[in-house]
Amino acid sequence: MDEEYDVIVLGTGLTECILSGIMSVNGKKVLHMDRNSYYGGDSASITPLEDLYKRFNLPGSPPESMGKGRDWNVDLVPKFLMANGQLVRMLLITQVTRYLDFKVVEGSFVYKKPKIHKVPSTETEALASSLMGLFEKRRFRKFLVFVANFDENDPKTMEGVDPKKTTMREIYKKFDLGQEVMDFTGHSLALYRTDDYLDQPCMEAINRIKLYSESLARYGKSPYLYPLYGLGELPQGFARLSAIYGGTYMLNKPIEEIVMENGKVVGVKSEGEIARCKQLICDPSYVMDRVTKVGQVIRAICILSHPIANTGDVNSCQIIIPQNQVNRKHDIYVCMISFAHNVAAQGKYIAIVSTTVETGEPEKEIKPALDLLEPIEQKFVSISDQYAPTDIGTESQIFISRSYDATTHFETTCDDIKDIYKRMTGSEFDFAEMERKKKDTFGDDDS
Repeated sequence: MDEEYDVIVLGTGLTECILSGIMSVNGKKVLHMDRNSYYGGDSASITPLEDLYKRFNLPGSPPESMGKGRDWNVDLVPKFLMANGQLVRMLLITQVTRYLDFKVVEGSFVYKKPKIHKVPSTETEALASSLMGLFEKRRFRKFLVFVANFDENDPKTMEGVDPKKTTMREIYKKFDLGQEVMDFTGHSLALYRTDDYLDQPCMEAINRIKLYSESLARYGKSPYLYPLYGLGELPQGFARLSAIYGGTYMLNKPIEEIVMENGKVVGVKSEGEIARCKQLICDPSYVMDRVTKVGQVIRAICILSHPIANTGDVNSCQIIIPQNQVNRKHDIYVCMISFAHNVAAQGKYIAIVSTTVETGEPEKEIKPALDLLEPIEQKFVSISDQYAPTDIGTESQIFISRSYDATTHFETTCDDIKDIYKRMTGSEFDFAEMERKKKDTFGDDDS
């Protein structure tokens, strides 16, 4: 281990693994270590089921009715991939897709008191939706057509809208859309967690709705994908890949010290040896003195023996409860997957509820979501602190990822990856350039 590396990465969470893969694609010599004996850090999938019981300090072992413990792979952080989103592009660039199989998530739903409804995201679905009255449907359809055709380089498509000045609230007003349509558009299509976006320029929201529609168009049932055997497969795919690039992965490595000289990182000490480096990437748990707490997320993993009511008995789905429907500031999310994804025993479903904590009684905050899942066979609740770096790495060359948020997709994680990439290299993360580099890397016989 007493060697010189360009980059050392600590922690095998998804953010760290993707950055490690991208740095390798860029020709960097990378050493990747984790203090745990398993891949994934905070974003691991836990197997067998007995380990999940131990992790949450539940007494005894799982009942017989849960089937074989090895049939379970339970994600600690529930997220789906947008079919047309940034993470899928990153996986394609690093060719991790060769190690993974994905399934399309079968439905996307939104809560409107007192029940859930399918999210209408195409013109046909909008006209059939029970979320709106007849006239509102027509106005919403016009809005969807406007968004689909909107091109910031073509004034003819803008209908008098200035993408840098006009707010999203003004756009809704232009199409005379009511509060409930604003709710499901902003939260279930544009996937905003709060309503702050309403008074910001509309371009970002329009692009988010386009991403949803384009992702949906790829597979039809929903815009989301999910890997067989759980999200823990993603970091493991990167570990396999690192061999191609000559990267080194080491699990079970206690990190004794991050070695600094004149305020800059020069290496990492583990088991008495020092590996030297020019730059360091890590998750917040390795450098608690360089991060600050920015909030908390509550997640409740619920094991069910039935699909969720009012979903048409699908074996996977997402449900968004917009904050306005339950008098909150942040949305509540439900991700449901099942035995169909090789993450649970036959006939079992895993629904994971998550939201940003707002009060001193987080479990009460998620009650509206838990009520949709009844009866629940077993529940595992965690409250995680969320951290963001106070040191952006300019001087220290230590680049720290942010904790995973409550959203049920990876777009915010990808934004963090692009941000760290820019701080490390001084240049923007350019998908097109990365795709060209991939051709060079995989085109050579000796790579």
